[in-house]
Amino acid sequence: MKLYRAFATVGGLTMVSRVLGFFRDILIAAALGSGAVADAFFVAFRFPNLFRRLFAEGAFNAAFVPLYGKRASEDGQESARIFAQEVGSVLLWTLIVFSALAILAMPWLMFLLAPGFYDDKSKYDLAVSLTQIAFPYLLCMSLVAMLSGILNAMQRFWLAAAAPIILNLVLITTILLAINLGFSRLPEAGYLLAIGVSIAGFAQLAALWFGVKNAGIKLNLGWPRYTDSVRRLVQLGIPGVISGGITQINIVIGTIIASMQASAVSYLYYADRMYQLPLGIVGVAVGVVLLPDLVRNLRAGDKVAVMASQNRSVEFALLLTLPAAVALYLAAQPIIRVLFERGAFASVDTPPAAAALSAFAVGLPAFVLIKVLQPAFFAREDTKTPMYFAGINLMINVVLSLGLFFLFRAWGWMPHVGIAIATSVAGWCNALLLWRTLRSTNELSPDADLWRNMALIGLASVIMGLVIWWLMMLLDPYFAPANGLLVQFGAISALVGAGLAVFGAVVIATGVVAPSQIKAIIRRG
Repeated sequence: MKLYRAFATVGGLTMVSRVLGFFRDILIAAALGSGAVADAFFVAFRFPNLFRRLFAEGAFNAAFVPLYGKRASEDGQESARIFAQEVGSVLLWTLIVFSALAILAMPWLMFLLAPGFYDDKSKYDLAVSLTQIAFPYLLCMSLVAMLSGILNAMQRFWLAAAAPIILNLVLITTILLAINLGFSRLPEAGYLLAIGVSIAGFAQLAALWFGVKNAGIKLNLGWPRYTDSVRRLVQLGIPGVISGGITQINIVIGTIIASMQASAVSYLYYADRMYQLPLGIVGVAVGVVLLPDLVRNLRAGDKVAVMASQNRSVEFALLLTLPAAVALYLAAQPIIRVLFERGAFASVDTPPAAAALSAFAVGLPAFVLIKVLQPAFFAREDTKTPMYFAGINLMINVVLSLGLFFLFRAWGWMPHVGIAIATSVAGWCNALLLWRTLRSTNELSPDADLWRNMALIGLASVIMGLVIWWLMMLLDPYFAPANGLLVQFGAISALVGAGLAVFGAVVIATGVVAPSQIKAIIRRG
């Protein structure tokens, strides 16, 4: 139950952040739509945001938390503090140099990030400028990741989980300012948003710095020293970041390919934002909480507790992810229409964005399972095996993305949907490789409850999907923008609420979740 409460804490705060993120993206869609300014900003935001997701959402924890926890338990908290200080100093100065070089080289690097922009000089130059302005966010998020790892290792999850809320509040304020100044669809809106990204990065860094200080850990980041401890972190960290962030790396690859199609970057961004809600709430929450729990139980030699944590984590992930995947797949079009279709985001933009969302939804359970299964390797200081699987994932994604993009374009279909399909297929391949390896080494042993509940969760998801399909036909007239926001949100809320009610009723009736468990989590959360 303690593990579930930690999931609820991280997941709940992540949900607040993602809901604010939805509001932010609704405003961005209204102000920028899917035109050249939107494409340029999303590319500019994609690169530093990749590092936020790689570092802040658990991949950095893969290497840092086990080593920090080991130092704290074996040598004391002061030794762990010195380790964190050494890591922070190397991280700070390395990223200062890297950021400076990248900002200077951005006119040439942009050709790698968005080669399709090169033929449109104004879009290309705008993307370069916006990326340079937003780039300091990368430095801030890398340090935030280390500070979050310290708090997570100390079982203090809430501040690290709440930090992304700051980003969304700053960007909401920024886009509202741009709209009020009459900058909609103009490059000035992009510049304001890029400035907001950097401001948000420094604000998050300040919040986490004071949070760690209040936890009794005082860090003095001086001149870097490449100690044995730092060397060990690098050995574990590079594979860990690659394997833990493979879904986000695939999204960046998709953005690069999508830059060859007008507005495709924007369509993929809006679709990505939708499925990131359950991925963030469930996958990130489980991944962040599970790793320190496994490290602690492995160090104590409690194999029963390790297996129990893994089984319940898989169960918890599927309980929330499967119904979300079904709902996003079936209701992609009304969801996109209600949330984004206004202002600069026209009715013609809804079908291509919705098609990408449906394709991403197919891979959602896999994306979450990757985050649930990888901590079993990371807790044992094995970051190389997941990295090898991530490499396979990457190759599958690149080959399929390129192949389907050009094939769909030749057939007159939506080329960007091929990128989303490739990302989902690659995700499933990665998840299955992780599952099979853990099973073959007896490091994951699904119990009878897990097998039973997986089947029942699948059944409940199918029943919920049939209800959603039926209700969509009844509510379809009310999703139209002509009805006004109140009616639209009422209709989509009714659809979501009915789906949740049906799914909840089935899982409770079949015993997957007991009412007493729900009450206990709420009461003790």
